[in-house]
Parts: sequence; C-alpha cells; structure tokens
Amino acid sequence: MSSKELVRTALYEEHVALDANIVDFHGFELPIWYSNIKDEHLATRSGAGMFDVSHMGTFRFTGAEVKGWLETLATQRVTSIPNGRCAYTHFLDYDGFIIDDMIFAVVSEVEIIGVPNASMIEVMWQWFKDNLPSDDSVIIENLSSATSIIALQGPSAQDLLTSVLGSENHVGRFGWQQIISNKLNVTGWIQGTGYTGESGYEVFIPNEDATVLWRSLIEAGATPVGLGARDTLRLEKGYLLSGVDFCWPKLTEATEFLARDSWETNVPFGLDMNHDFIGKSRVSSHDPTDARWWGVKYTEKGPLPRPGKEVANLEGDIIGKLSSGAPSPSLGNLGIGIGYLQGVDEGDEVFIVASPRKSVKAVVVRPPFV
Repeated sequence: MSSKELVRTALYEEHVALDANIVDFHGFELPIWYSNIKDEHLATRSGAGMFDVSHMGTFRFTGAEVKGWLETLATQRVTSIPNGRCAYTHFLDYDGFIIDDMIFAVVSEVEIIGVPNASMIEVMWQWFKDNLPSDDSVIIENLSSATSIIALQGPSAQDLLTSVLGSENHVGRFGWQQIISNKLNVTGWIQGTGYTGESGYEVFIPNEDATVLWRSLIEAGATPVGLGARDTLRLEKGYLLSGVDFCWPKLTEATEFLARDSWETNVPFGLDMNHDFIGKSRVSSHDPTDARWWGVKYTEKGPLPRPGKEVANLEGDIIGKLSSGAPSPSLGNLGIGIGYLQGVDEGDEVFIVASPRKSVKAVVVRPPFV
C-alpha cells in the first residue's frame, strides 16, 4: 500500500453521516456500502442509485486539431463522434497492450473531455503529455482535483434528476451538455453515461456544488450506493474493470494473464479498425482461436466463481481462467463470471474449477447477463 495520505472527496462527510463502510480504494477513502451490497444493487436496477465517483479523473483537451490527434492514440474513431456526444475507447501502448479504457465527451470541434480510471490518472496524464504534438497545437488540463462526479443510475434516474435540476438538464444515452441554469445554482456539465448498464447520468460539478446536489437527490428519492454494488452492477453488464480484467504490463502489480489488447477483451464497442492508432498491429495479429474475454453463467449450484479460478472444457482441459466473478443479485445470486477463454463459442458448456474439490458446470455467454 502506498504511504501517501488517503484522499477524501468533497462528499466524504456525507458518507460518514450516512454511516457508510469506508475503505481505501486506490488511495481514496470511499464507501464500499451504506446498507449492504445486494440491497443497493437491486435499488439501482429498480429505482435510482447514486454514486460518488469523484475518484475518477477529469482531463480537458483543447486545440484546433484535437479530434484528429486523439484519434491517433485511441482505438475509437474519434473524428466520427459528433459534438455533444460521448464514446468509449481504449488507449494502447506501442506493444499493443491496453494502458487504460476511458469514456470521453466531444464538447466541440476544439474541445474533448476524458475520464481516466482513478488508479490510472497519473499514468494517463503522462502518456498524453508524452504524445502531445510538438507544435503545442493541443493543450491538456487536469481538472481532477477540482471536480466532483455524481452518478445517478437506474430506471427512475430521469425523474429524479429533472425534479432537482429541471427537464432542460436531461440528456439521452451518451449525450453531453453544459448544466443549464437551475434552482440549486450548480454548474458544470452532465453526461448520459455510467457504469451500471442502466439509463442515467454522470454529473460533473465543482467540489463546492457537490453537497447540495447530493443532498437534493437523496431528498428526491435516490439511494446512495457504494463501490461494492457498483462492481456487481458492472459485472452483470459485462463491463471491463481496469486493473482487474486488464492491466498494463508496465505496472508493478501487472500479471502476464491480464496484459491484453482490444481484440482479446472482445468488447463490442470502442474498437474501430478503420483508422491508424498506436498498438494497432497487435490487435490485428490474432488467430481466431486465441483466448478472448467471455462470460460464464452457472447452470448448477456450487462454490461461487471468483477471479483467478480456472475454466475447463468438458474433457477436463484447462482453457482459461476468470478475471471477475461473483453472485448476481439480479439473478437470485446465481454465479456469473467473465474471463479469457480459448476455443469456445457462445452456448458451449464448461466447468469452473471453483474449489479443489468441486468443479461447477456453466455455460459460455456473451454479456450482458441481465
């Protein structure tokens, strides 16, 4: 563990007041749960869950050629994304391995906002700085420490948000806009993005505006949700988690198993091969039988699937292992997992080597699970 002092978000005292169970998450003191993971998970799927995700980074890129420049680094075709829209991408190193994944918003032809993962803020800041144009035509700013991010997710998210900030501040899925004048006088911007697979928003505001928005959304009916349920929610939708489902090999905690590229992660969005980008040669070099990221869903009871558990075919040959796994609250705690498997197709039956004594039968699926 780092000896650096833990960082508290602008909402730390709100979490304490709600008696949250607070943990060290990549150097931030954040709630893992308020009541329990299952209840918070189901509240998000059925109503509206609210998350403090201010540990995520916020970068601003500006310049006349900013879209074309970022496209040379990103697996996503940045120039194809309209203004006022968000998109998902990977950033690969020169060997083709994923450094980090990121949601970015195209604000205008000359401005883009990116959201790096908390553990990768410093790494991605340096990567972008090292790859800036030599003519200073693109400028990067780190807004992370001054910005709070509140995510509101679930089928009731729109009703709650518009009751607090007004209907003019609703944006659709993957939309982006500046926050319009509202009764709370909060400023910033809002994105139709999230990490739960539900409809909803991520609201980016100055730290000083965080408390009033947080309290107002609770009063409107939002359920505070911790990082524990955020993880089970993203797992049910098959979303990658940086450092868990892939890890840049140059990090000290990296393993060979998690050194992956965008083809291997098998994500159905964020990869556009119709442009040149750093690391592309590895992505295009794979044989169809190489290991790729798949979901597995239990078809019988047994010890739960956990990260690192091996996966075998019906003949007993090891064909891969899990990177993530847990009981699914939305499926009655049925075991689900995701990992890198070789030579499988959707619908194949496999065994999860869940314990030394028990292998559990499962079926290969392409997430989402729910």
